[in-house]
Parts: sequence; C-alpha cells; structure tokens
Amino acid sequence: MSEDDVFKALADPTRRRILDELADRDGQTLFEICTRLAMKHQLASSRQAISQHLEVLIGAGLVTGRREGRYKFHHLDTAPLEHLTDRWKKPET
Repeated sequence: MSEDDVFKALADPTRRRILDELADRDGQTLFEICTRLAMKHQLASSRQAISQHLEVLIGAGLVTGRREGRYKFHHLDTAPLEHLTDRWKKPET
C-alpha cells in the first residue's frame, strides 16, 4: 500500500460513498453495501462493479475484509488517512 494507492482510491466518488456507508455502519457484506448505495445514493452499479471498488479500497488499506462462513464483512480502516496528513503537519516546537 502506498500513498498513491490511497489517493487513487479516494479519487473515485463511488468509492468515497462506499467509505461513507462503512463509516455510517461498519461490517457490511457486499449485498448490504450494494443495497445501501442503491437506496441512499441511487447508484445502480452491479455487484461486480462494487466488488471491484472494494478491492481497490482493500488494496489501499482503507477497507479490511473478514470472512464468517460464506459471508465477507467489510470494515473501514482510517489508519492510511492519518499517515497522509502526517506529511504536512508542522513539527511542534
């Protein structure tokens, strides 16, 4: 995971909406995420498209996945965002 991966992941509005949904209710399955995106944001993306967006977010370290039986639950991880802001912070004196 690199900073470029994080910026690339955040550049897409659909991926930002996915992160918003996980921030609102963490630990969702792909089906739940797709349903919430369709109902709240009128996004009619296919499950495959949302799955591909999730893979980009996982690759950037912004989302983690946890398997439980046949279900995969997705969780928001904000640690990569904290690392991004560190580079522009002024050193404390």
